Order: sequence, then C-alpha cells, then structure tokens
Amino acid sequence: MLRPGLILRLIHINFVLLRHGLDEVILATHLFRPLRFMRYVSPWFWFGSTRRVPRGERIRRALEELGPIFVKFGQMLSTRKDLLPEDIAEALTVLQDKVRPFPGAEARRRIEQAYGQLPLERVFEHFDSTPLASASIAQVHAARLLDGREVVVKVVRPDIERRIRRDLEILYTIAGLAQRYWAEGPRLHPVEVVQEFDKTLMDELDLMREAANAAEIRRHFENSPLLYIPAIHWELCREKVLVQERIFGIPISRTAQLTEAGIDLRKLAERGVEIFFTQVFVHNFFHGDMHPGNIFVNPAHPQDPQYMAVDFGIVGSLTPEDQRYLAENFHAFFNRDYRRVAELHLESGWVPAHTRVEEFESAIRTVCEPIFQKPLKDISFGHFLLRLFQTARRFNMEVQPQLVLLQKTLLAIEGLGRQLYPELDLWQTAKPFIERWMRDRLGPAAVWRGLRNEWPALLEHLPALPRLTLAALRAGERQAEALREQRDEIRRLREEMRESRLRHGSVVIGAALIVSAFLIKGLDGHAPLPLLGGAPGDAWVLSIGGILLILSGLRR
Repeated sequence: MLRPGLILRLIHINFVLLRHGLDEVILATHLFRPLRFMRYVSPWFWFGSTRRVPRGERIRRALEELGPIFVKFGQMLSTRKDLLPEDIAEALTVLQDKVRPFPGAEARRRIEQAYGQLPLERVFEHFDSTPLASASIAQVHAARLLDGREVVVKVVRPDIERRIRRDLEILYTIAGLAQRYWAEGPRLHPVEVVQEFDKTLMDELDLMREAANAAEIRRHFENSPLLYIPAIHWELCREKVLVQERIFGIPISRTAQLTEAGIDLRKLAERGVEIFFTQVFVHNFFHGDMHPGNIFVNPAHPQDPQYMAVDFGIVGSLTPEDQRYLAENFHAFFNRDYRRVAELHLESGWVPAHTRVEEFESAIRTVCEPIFQKPLKDISFGHFLLRLFQTARRFNMEVQPQLVLLQKTLLAIEGLGRQLYPELDLWQTAKPFIERWMRDRLGPAAVWRGLRNEWPALLEHLPALPRLTLAALRAGERQAEALREQRDEIRRLREEMRESRLRHGSVVIGAALIVSAFLIKGLDGHAPLPLLGGAPGDAWVLSIGGILLILSGLRR
C-alpha cells in the first residue's frame, strides 16, 4: 500500500509532466486512456508556453525537475539514438553532464563542511565556483592545489539521498505489485532488479567508494595505451567530496572535433570494445556508467588513440560462475553454435530444466542469424535484445538481476561504437578476445597453470597424504556402517508399523463382533434382523470370537 507521501509524489510526477506539456504521456497510459479528452480542457493545452518548446527539450526539463533517478533514465536513453527519435535523443544528451547545477556558494559550503569548516583558501590556491559539469548525483568544479597541480573537485548534491530514497520507495512498491499480480513478474524479478538499482545508487553517494573504484581501475590499466584513469588525491577525499587529477581530453561525443584532431576513429571504436571485454573477463571489474559524458579521448597520439575515463560511482563485477557461463555463451554465439548456447542456458538454470533444447536452439537461431556479418550501422543491438527478451518470455527464461548492469554497459558501448565508426563489426572485433580468454582459462595451458599454482599446496600436504587417505577410508567405512544401521532401523520400523496395523485391526474387528453379539442378545424374543444376519443363539459365538480376536491383537 502506498503511503500518503508517496501518493503525493506520484501526483507531483504527473503534475510536472503536465506542466511541461507532456500530457500525452499521462493520457496514453492504460489507466488514463478513457480520459484523453481531458487534455483539451487542460489550461496547459491552451495557455501553456511550453507547447512552443521542442518535445525533446520538454522531456529533458521534466526529467531534470523530477530528480536523479529520472535523470539516470534519461542518460541511459541518450546513448541509444537508434531507439529514439533523433530530436529526443539529441536533447537528452545534455543530461550526461549538463544537469541544472546548484549554486557554487552551496558547493563551497559543503566542501568546507566536509573539511571540518576549514576555509577553501587553505586547501586550494584557486577554486572555480562555476561548475565544469553537473550531473544527477554530484557536480564538478575546477581547482588548483597549493602546489600548483590542476584538479577537479566533485561534491554531492544537497538533500540528494532523501529524494533518491523517496523515488526508490515508489519503484519498490510498483515492483512488488508487479511481482505479485503480473503474470510475468516471477520471471522478470522486478524487486531484485530494483534492489540492484538501489545498491548502485547508494554506492554512488559515497565518494570514498568512488575514489577506491577509480584507484582499482587505474591500477589495472597502469601504463596501458588503451585507457588512462586520473590519479586520486586521497588526503583530500571525503564521503561527500572527491579530489582527482584534472584531465584535458576531447569529449567522445564531439565526433567532428575528434576527426579534426586526426583521431583514428576505427581504432578508437575497436579499443572501446577491447576495454569492455578486458574489464569484464580479465579484471572482472568494469566501469558501469560509460555514457559519453564520462568518456574523453587523449589527443596526444591521434593514430594510437587512448581513452580517458572519469566518474566511477557505478562499477560491476561477476561471480566466477556467471563470468564463465557468459564467456562460453559469447564464444558459442560468435561461432554460431546455437545448440551450445541453449545447453549453457539450461546448465546455468537461466531457463527451466524441462525446456526442450532443440526448440530453444531453433528460437535462438531465428533471433541471432540475421545480425551476423553486419556492421553496427545495419543492426541494432537494442532491437536484438528486445527480440531475445521476447524469445526468453516464450521459454520462461528468468531475468538475471546481477547481469542487468552488464547489459546496460554493453548497450552503452554499442552506442559509442555506432557514433564513432558505424562500420565497426562488433562480433568480429570481440570474437578473438573471447577465444583468447577461453584458451587462457579453459585450455590445456590453463589446466597446467592451475596444477602449477596448486603444486606448492600439494607438496605441503604430501607427507600427510597416507594418513589422510586412511582417515578417509575409515570415514567411508563408518559412513557405510551408519547407512546399514539406518537401513536396518527403517526395516524394523516398517515391521513394527505393519504389526501395529494388524494388532489394531484385530482389536477393532473383535470389538465389532462383541457389539454385534450384544445387539443380537438384546433382540432375544423378537424376529431376527436380516441386517445382523443370524438368530439370537449366535450371540455367544460372536462374543467368544470377538474376545479371542481382541486377546490375539493384544498379544502381538
């Protein structure tokens, strides 16, 4: 049940949509469809100045006003220009780093509060109150340390946690209702998906965690030509404030500027795919918020382009089991081995065990075969996923909440690749990497490497091996003996139960005969009843027989 405060929030959401001239969004829903005529009596329809504003701009303003969760949704949509009308996708790109900022004076106050009311002049030689970028959770200011090094200072927005928790409560309520009353709810796990989203957002609010994430990824790509991560100034980082090396690169969304700088766009797109698969399958620690506002390009080496990344509030990792199943799925998928893809889904429990492999294989082939050997400009991974989800629905395939972030990141990577170099063949670029991973992790060399790594432990326990073997054999014997005793005990219990049933049966029949005898005796002098089947003289015979049966049952 929605609390009154949440009902007011839902009313406010609809009011904001109306105020920005998005009444068609509300009245297009199933609940309000019968009331579509109401738009013509709305004051915003006749007098609202927002009608003259382009629809993409109206949607962007509404999402900004509604808060961080809605801005995150808009950021995700902005990377999918193949799924949205061009004007809307273009307007939503502003949400990547140009969300309405909060005042610079408030940013100074919050930073000084984080430093124990220490004046900023004692920390920074210069602090620019005008933000460099402003996003849904925090905004970034340029600054210079006392030793002259250029840095950026990230500070969390005021009152952001309360607003996020309020909207998350609405999402939990809707997800709970969906899981309970929607036929697809148990398969799609909406509550678990919201829980993943909740965890991700709460982690973003802790900038110390973000700093640790950045340091981890920087360590993974130390001296790498693929990716540069700016250094963290740990002594100045707090839970709500992060200070990081300032980088000077070209935003990846400015394709014309990249071309003017002579950047090899094909190589840049291919390296984006390589970075993604390296993070997922080698490091098992990936940047989960790779929208264009967080990605830059180092212009120093145009023919050997290097990515530069910021904003590490959202990161992801996989369990070893999910990682292996995912790699094997990619490997089978790239080799068009749809049978193996179907088998892996069954082995991992992603589809019900009763699913027929042949039917699932045929369905996957129908979805996947049309997209092979095509460049990104001719396919849409978003549309492909949509068809895959429709197939999954047919086979009751359950959504894996732990993979939702990975799917979102893969969609963002495809969006970047489509923007940089539409001729990029995602499959051929990724296939060698996956094949190399399979050889490294599952091939003979991997087996030998595992044995070599375990050899010291084996040598350490080798002297104790005879004793451990004897102990295992004795334990096996004891277990076998215990199993035999359990079987004997079960057999004995069965015999006792059988005897008990016979005993109770004898007593019940004997009692019935005695009751019959008394009834016959009580009718002495009257016509015998056919129901009792005998003359009154038979009463003694029945009584004696009943007593004998009862005594027989009691002796058992």
